[in-house]
Amino acid sequence: MSWDWQVVDDFMPQFWDGVLVTLQALAIGTLIAFALGLVWAMAQRSTLMWVRWPVIAVTEFIRNTPLLVQLFFLFYVVPNFGPSMSPLTTGIIGLGLHYSTYTAEVYRAGIDGVPVGQWEAATALNLPKGRTWRTVILPQAIRRVVPPLGNYVVAMLKDSPMIATIGALDMLGEAQAFSNETFTTEAITVVGVAFIVIAYPASLLIRALERRLVR
Repeated sequence: MSWDWQVVDDFMPQFWDGVLVTLQALAIGTLIAFALGLVWAMAQRSTLMWVRWPVIAVTEFIRNTPLLVQLFFLFYVVPNFGPSMSPLTTGIIGLGLHYSTYTAEVYRAGIDGVPVGQWEAATALNLPKGRTWRTVILPQAIRRVVPPLGNYVVAMLKDSPMIATIGALDMLGEAQAFSNETFTTEAITVVGVAFIVIAYPASLLIRALERRLVR
């Protein structure tokens, strides 16, 4: 088999459509995962059992079931009991919800890493609980968890092709559809390179940020 640049040129319009879907899923899914993960982590530390135990049960269930099954459930089952969503919206919510349970553990470790003396000092100063979280605990915890959170962004990028199974054609989904129509392999190769081009600079950025936070 020989490489055909004409095939690559024919694939480019679909490729850029796929890139847009991939970046949308990654960006919005990351925001959901980071925000919801922090909510999970704080709820798991609640002194109220009726808050803490349901959150622990839900996050454990989500973390221990496959992302693909969750996407199918959100897309095919949930509309039977509630509003239906587009494939892309479902994929974004699925990615964000799935990875929020992992970021919750990262946040939890960061919060647990804050010295006990910081909590005691806030209590001695009679700071309200909300202000203690905002000004004392979270600023210290988040500095500790930025590198592992960045790693989950890269992991989410590599899992994003799963949303193609419910009809949201990302880069790989577009490449598979094009390859099936043309019986060529150039599109798959281009997408493989594209994932490296996106993921490697992200990894370098995470390392640079980690070094900056250490200093």
